[in-house]
Amino acid sequence: MTTQNSGTTGSVSAGSVTLVGGGPGAAELLTVAAVTALHQADVVLFDRLAPNDELALLAPGATLVDVGKRAGSHPVSQAGIEELMVEHALAGKRVVRLKGGDPYVFGRGSEEVIACHRNGIAVTVISGVTSAIAVPAAAGIPLTHRGISHAFTVISGHAPLTDNELAGLTLLGSTVVVLMGVGTLPTLSQGLLRHGMPAHMPVAIIERGFSATQRTTVSTLSSVLADAATAGVRSPAVLVIGEVVRLAFRGDAAAEDLVARAAEFAVAD
Repeated sequence: MTTQNSGTTGSVSAGSVTLVGGGPGAAELLTVAAVTALHQADVVLFDRLAPNDELALLAPGATLVDVGKRAGSHPVSQAGIEELMVEHALAGKRVVRLKGGDPYVFGRGSEEVIACHRNGIAVTVISGVTSAIAVPAAAGIPLTHRGISHAFTVISGHAPLTDNELAGLTLLGSTVVVLMGVGTLPTLSQGLLRHGMPAHMPVAIIERGFSATQRTTVSTLSSVLADAATAGVRSPAVLVIGEVVRLAFRGDAAAEDLVARAAEFAVAD
């Protein structure tokens, strides 16, 4: 049995680092702990998808540094981000590393924690609302629903999946949520079809979740490539693959339709 104690060993710098999950991009979805950390920060290193429009108000005493990565453009490398965190913390600053979503869900948060520990820097992780759940909800899509899906799997679409991974997703029969998946949509959709996922399986692509230009494109696994091209789908986007897409709720005007669709899947209590 292994017993772990929180905190770091050895000497600790006077500064500190707090990894803050910023949620899916809407400032109102920041946690109380996140808002407090930002308010107390001396330096904020923020990502592109973090809620940064109101950072000057949320972190009034901080130096704001944009370290966001974009597709094909990484002005500050991951190693460079970690060096900045360490440099400011060793100078006695309270550093907030503001990330989109949750630091530990495809956010490289563990790498940044290790960098802090390696340099004797006190580090705290504040969980964020993950876009894997929040963005589908903003589009009215539940990831689970009794009688339809009792599980969901979150995967990164940053790189193509292996045949074993594709086969596993098909066999699970649960909802699949893909983050950063627009670029690999061709290999993902064709791979799932190749491994036996039904061609009529519903697929939703939710672009720019929680922004004024949020848009949802609904298709099927066999048609999603053509429909995505016609719609001009672009990152950032969250993909949802599964029968729950049929339950997408679009407001009160669609309530009657939603009830009718839900009834198709109804099961006895």
